[in-house]
Amino acid sequence: MHLASFNLADLLISLWRGQLSENQTTDPIAAWPWAVLRGATWEQHGKAVAGTTPYLPGSFDRPPRNIADKINSGYKAWEWLLYLYGLAPALLYDILPQPYYSHFCKLVRAMRIIQQYHIKTPDLVTAQHLLQSFAHEFETLYYQRRINRLHFCRPSIHALLHLASEVTRLGPPICSSQWTMERTIGNLGEEMRQPSNPYANLSQRGLLRCQVNALVAMIPDLEQTPPALPRGALDLGKGFALLRAQDRYSRAMRPCEARALAVYIQNLNGSELAPGYPKVTRWARLRLPNGQIARSQWKEAQKPLNKVRMARNVKVRQEMGLAIVSAYSEPNPDLLAASEGAFVSCQSFGDDALVAVNVLCIQSVVAMVPHTLPHSVDSERHFFLVERPGLDFLNLGMSSTDNIAPFDT
Repeated sequence: MHLASFNLADLLISLWRGQLSENQTTDPIAAWPWAVLRGATWEQHGKAVAGTTPYLPGSFDRPPRNIADKINSGYKAWEWLLYLYGLAPALLYDILPQPYYSHFCKLVRAMRIIQQYHIKTPDLVTAQHLLQSFAHEFETLYYQRRINRLHFCRPSIHALLHLASEVTRLGPPICSSQWTMERTIGNLGEEMRQPSNPYANLSQRGLLRCQVNALVAMIPDLEQTPPALPRGALDLGKGFALLRAQDRYSRAMRPCEARALAVYIQNLNGSELAPGYPKVTRWARLRLPNGQIARSQWKEAQKPLNKVRMARNVKVRQEMGLAIVSAYSEPNPDLLAASEGAFVSCQSFGDDALVAVNVLCIQSVVAMVPHTLPHSVDSERHFFLVERPGLDFLNLGMSSTDNIAPFDT
């Protein structure tokens, strides 16, 4: 969705950098309370964006580069998407003043819902209310109904009012957006084998694709079987699979891990774990039904920070299970409220918060990016949640029938 990435990002960043003024006499940039990303603040913000790269899993595809250095050097649509709706709510906290910060977070929360493949009716209603509020407040906060600021009001702001209604008519926008068309153009181009007559070749490949899709829709059993698992993998069923590396020999669990396992056994059938520390075999990776690969700290911790894209933070349904993970704290309620649910900040307690969960309860791989809270009196590092755009998700800490929480594996 280029509306969500290029168009809105260009408008908001231009406002926050103070680059939309046309008359310095009647409307000086110095009088704009929202123009905060300037000078040293802008440079530091760009470094903060680049510093999140090791904490964004490889399944998040291309991470945002230093926006201060690369904004005019081909910043990609996907980078804008991750930056604006993943990183910005945390990185702009205490930089973008109120009420502009909470106004921006309304857009973030709404677009996170709109970008999903499956959207529930209550979530769609919430998104519609947030987008309407964002469009109305944009006029009162930025445009302020002044003629000399009329150029602030771009079509992208009005287009937001139609997103939710278009979902009921056409389905989720991510299924009919430029992402889908550009990917289709790309993989059809990969199939071309007649450079002397490319357009005829392309039309035939497109026709064949349509015919195959129609047959699969009518006879689902014609769908190709999924590729075989790699050597040494263990199929867990339901789309889950353990992937190597794997311990060559079983090893004794650490005391904190054994305690978590004992709690699991106790909750499972009321029996007590035998004295001593059980031996287990560790696996390095877990493939999820959505295609993401979760990795364990065992292997990831062996690489330096600048050589890794962390994939050991996962979102788990809090049910009984059999993987030893470290639970993050509940989201900071003050930050959650100030950001309209867009800024989810948790603390990590390491080995003091180990629990056992079933790997089949893992929902997705997420990013937990370290940050410091302004005016914080504690010395604990905090982490903010980033989820891959397009994956179905629930706002942590918001009212929901599902009990979802982030964990470090």
